[in-house]
Amino acid sequence: MDENQLLFNNLKRTADVIVETFGRNCEVAVHNFDNLRKSLIYIAGTLTKRKPGAPITDLVLKELRKHGDDVQNMCNYRTSSKGGRIVKSSTNFIRDAKGKVIGALCINFDVTDFLNSISMVEDLIKVEEKKSPYKTETFASSPQETISSLLEEGIAQIGKQPPTMATEERLELITILESKGAFLIKGSVDFVAASMGISKYTVYNYLKKVRLNHSLNVT
Repeated sequence: MDENQLLFNNLKRTADVIVETFGRNCEVAVHNFDNLRKSLIYIAGTLTKRKPGAPITDLVLKELRKHGDDVQNMCNYRTSSKGGRIVKSSTNFIRDAKGKVIGALCINFDVTDFLNSISMVEDLIKVEEKKSPYKTETFASSPQETISSLLEEGIAQIGKQPPTMATEERLELITILESKGAFLIKGSVDFVAASMGISKYTVYNYLKKVRLNHSLNVT
């Protein structure tokens, strides 16, 4: 068993201990970034109703795309579950001996009941009052759901549905998706193409232009 596998095994045990300590309102997810389409390898608790084999969340994907191995841990940010429950979340990025980000330990705590009560255990439920840089996080059950969430964000930014977009606007949408890390997930090109009503070859051509422009801007 290699060092990384030992590390993930320890994280699974840690997840169990955390949930056992904080109870049914708590959930801890362990992600292995070897395959972002099914990065969730272990989950303790049932808050988000996910199962092992679920994909990386859109928020984590965007942070990875933006910062790579320099990504910082995210603590005490506010999200919500599919059922509308208010969730306090933290994500700890896991690195190997060389400093490469290989996974994440994500803690989700349902604070809805506490927030509906009068000042109950304030320190435990505290959510940052200042505006969080992390707007939303989708706890997807499939890779398509993660990509769909990112696609909806991009469409909202442009303000048009794909069938009515001009070529330049479609290129802009692909640029937005690339910046959010959507194409880090295997199979995303096919899904994006189908959602936009264009061929996957057109998406590949757009991607080629986007990445070429990015490399020129960097150099």
